[in-house]
Amino acid sequence: MPNTQELQDLVVQVRRDILRMVHKVNSGHPGGSLGCTEFLVALYNDIMNLNDGFDMDGIGEDLFFLSNGHISPVFYSVLARRGYFPVEELNTFRLIDSRLQGHPTTHEGLPGVRVASGSLGQGMSVAIGAALAKKLNGDDHLVFSLHGDGELQEGQNWEAIMYAAGNKVDNLIATVDRNGKQIDGETEDVLPLGDVAEKFRVFGWDVIELENGNDLDAVIATLNQAKSRTGKGKPVCIVMTTEMGNGVDFMMHTHAWHGKAPNDEQLANALEQNPETLGDY
Repeated sequence: MPNTQELQDLVVQVRRDILRMVHKVNSGHPGGSLGCTEFLVALYNDIMNLNDGFDMDGIGEDLFFLSNGHISPVFYSVLARRGYFPVEELNTFRLIDSRLQGHPTTHEGLPGVRVASGSLGQGMSVAIGAALAKKLNGDDHLVFSLHGDGELQEGQNWEAIMYAAGNKVDNLIATVDRNGKQIDGETEDVLPLGDVAEKFRVFGWDVIELENGNDLDAVIATLNQAKSRTGKGKPVCIVMTTEMGNGVDFMMHTHAWHGKAPNDEQLANALEQNPETLGDY
């Protein structure tokens, strides 16, 4: 298992991957990807119990579902750096006939991707279904999912959240990226979400609040805490506060980089703030 410095080096390299992928095709979503880098690096390299290789059934291992599929750059980078497919394939991001489409899909057969996502609000339902399948199969491994806070404005989430608690889906850990921003601005300006943690509690979930989702050690500690609270009759939710665009000063504290690529000068600036650690693709 990598040590803390190795994981931190991976975080920085994944940031570089995100920036370079989006810049090359002048398209993609760097803001949310950068904000969730620590989470996904920790999840895939420290937290989840994973089998060697990949199969769609995922029997005998933990599973992850990305609901906010537009942050595919961070997902692809973490999967590649974990060995699911060659790191060099990141160079094909969003190109015609690439397996690395703007939103993850399954028909290209990309290892690590079990569901097409990007139509927001559906990931919770998928994750609950997978968690129930594990229970039916007698598989005691866990299901993890990640959701944007903006997508919680869609009603399907709350039906699924109510269902999970009502049916004691206690092998599920759902994390909400509470960065407070979405494509049109601040979430509280577009459609206020209020106290997300309290909403999940009222719906019957066990909730953990992570104040700094960009602190790698805090992310690891919180995910381990969440694992310890599974199997006790309630699904577990982590409400994780992050900064969109984290690690690149001019991308932080604004929603402007939700779906905008850096130009050449901006890329050079961003990469200077994140020096190469593990080798660029």
